[in-house]
Amino acid sequence: RLPSGSRVGSLSSCPDWLCLSPALQKDLDSKLFGQHLAKKVILNAVSGFLSNPKPKKPLTLSLHGWTGTGKNFVSKIIAENIYEGGLNSDYVHLFVATLHFPHASNITQYKDQLQQWIRGNVSACARSIFIFDEMDKMHVGLIDAIKPFLDYYDVVDEVSYQKAIFIFLSNAGAERITDVALDFWRSGRQREEIKLKDMEPALSVSVFNNKNSGFWHSSLIARNLIDYFVPFLPLEYKHLKMCIRVEMQARGYEVDEDIINRVAEEMTFFPKEERVFSDKGCKTVFTKLDYYLDD
Repeated sequence: RLPSGSRVGSLSSCPDWLCLSPALQKDLDSKLFGQHLAKKVILNAVSGFLSNPKPKKPLTLSLHGWTGTGKNFVSKIIAENIYEGGLNSDYVHLFVATLHFPHASNITQYKDQLQQWIRGNVSACARSIFIFDEMDKMHVGLIDAIKPFLDYYDVVDEVSYQKAIFIFLSNAGAERITDVALDFWRSGRQREEIKLKDMEPALSVSVFNNKNSGFWHSSLIARNLIDYFVPFLPLEYKHLKMCIRVEMQARGYEVDEDIINRVAEEMTFFPKEERVFSDKGCKTVFTKLDYYLDD
């Protein structure tokens, strides 16, 4: 089933991009913690794409990492910096694999619907944004239906997709990201020393060969149509405290370091021996915070 609020072919035109690099950088700096790689890649990729009047292909980003590390949050920040209304904009379209494509037996129907949905919305607004969440739960082969839209074609069936943005979110590859981060930690090196080249090649191979991923042996990867594989590192104790502090401020509470420490200490960490990384990232700190703020 297509996402609710379908407006295929009914939009007159889309507004200009809102995105200005300083605004995007400010949001990433003040709201995203522990993700120096993701921050740099997202800022450069999005800003560069939006400033290019004639891109050769759509911007295609694949964000990878454990739950709670910031993938959904970053896609929200990108949407908010490009269109008023962010994820609620008529020009931003979110697909959740388990919600919109639940049954493997319907994959042929889903492929047709997906192509129609994207074609209709890009026809109405060339600068449409499409976000695919839970790529690790998507049925193998389904995402290949959009391969022609991501390729280096000027037009496909009289429609140009070159100004659209596609963002994929996935837990696939998280183990590989953690291995690299742990290697750096165990050798006494700072996580900020990790470079994209330490992650990206192995990450793309890991995702391509992961049979539990919607990208398994996908033509999108085989044809090099994904511009950036963006690693989201597992978060440390200090990053959880940053998340909690910002959330307290956002709710209008005075920052209380005692509450921040108590909430952070309730979280669980891995590996069991070293206890370096949060196993849920920042995902559940907000509900834990409710408990202490109600005291």
